[in-house]
Amino acid sequence: MRVIISGGGTGGHIYPALAIAQGIRNRFEKSDILYVGTKEGLESDIVPKAGYFFRSIDGCGFDRKLSFNIVKTVLKSSKGFLQSMNILRSFKPDLVIGTGGYVCVPVVMAAVVMRIPTLIHEQNALPGMANRFLSRFVDLVAVTFEYSVKYFVNQNKVRVTGLPLRPDIFCINKKKSYLDFKLNPKIPVLLVFGGSKGARSINVAMLEVIQRWQHNKGIQLIHVTGKSEYDAYKKELVNRGIKLDCIENIKIVPYLYNMPEVLAVADLVVCRAGAATIAEITAMGLPSILIPYPYAAGNHQELNARILEKKGAAVVIRDAELSGKLLMEQIEKLFLSKKVMKDMAKASLKLGKPKALEDILNIVKNLIKA
Repeated sequence: MRVIISGGGTGGHIYPALAIAQGIRNRFEKSDILYVGTKEGLESDIVPKAGYFFRSIDGCGFDRKLSFNIVKTVLKSSKGFLQSMNILRSFKPDLVIGTGGYVCVPVVMAAVVMRIPTLIHEQNALPGMANRFLSRFVDLVAVTFEYSVKYFVNQNKVRVTGLPLRPDIFCINKKKSYLDFKLNPKIPVLLVFGGSKGARSINVAMLEVIQRWQHNKGIQLIHVTGKSEYDAYKKELVNRGIKLDCIENIKIVPYLYNMPEVLAVADLVVCRAGAATIAEITAMGLPSILIPYPYAAGNHQELNARILEKKGAAVVIRDAELSGKLLMEQIEKLFLSKKVMKDMAKASLKLGKPKALEDILNIVKNLIKA
């Protein structure tokens, strides 16, 4: 079986794609997988490191407002479509899967034109423009949230599966993770991150938290700043008199390629509300403080977050209201109430869909048979 997978721009599109890729490898013998993305997207770095063949095409996102840039966009997308046609002719896939982002539009549309079976997956509660467009032409649409179904014209094509996670996320050795990250299993662990690119507002708010909690033996903190923010953040900590080399309970890192291993030992998570992140924390039954990215298309991250909040699995802080003081108050409030944390963890676990990947692989099997 030969499969092309495309999706990119952010980790929210890439990691579900990699989960599907790994699932296909595990379930179907002699499967060949090719990942198609752009050189500019995170996929060009993440995908090869995950062990998959990667091909790039030209492409750029569509401006939601009419402007002169639309001409440039159409020309670049047309080139990407022709490149996709050539890749499909060469690779001869049995199936093409898109997981969102503008890069998957020319790839999936090339498959539609060539009458190759197609499947797309929508991660967020509010579907993106790319997937709304593609849904009119593809064979099937898989979605994470029931809430999303109403946004697609042909709802008969839509299947609610949840968001696929890598199979190994469910068999992580927690003891090994504690050792790898030099953490004490008897002390609560707070994990803070802002998505695949980091989040400046969360980083700024965390400065006050770090300043207060340095040398606090009652808590362990892992803070992921994002690669682009890391150097400046360390300088700011030094300016505030915080010497990380002398602090045992706080770890500041630019990026984590093994996020599931860290999530496995976290007791509370502070993060954005991307669909992939939500899928992971609910699969693991983690309570969270969600700070939705305010500029996400259609404010979809807040929609994602409110679904968890409504079920009692998360506390939501709007980015515009975020401050170091407020964040610290919310974190301390949760850590001081074991019952609240336990109830949130139970609610989070109920929202998780651990069989999402299995359901998507069943769809893959049926599409190839058709």
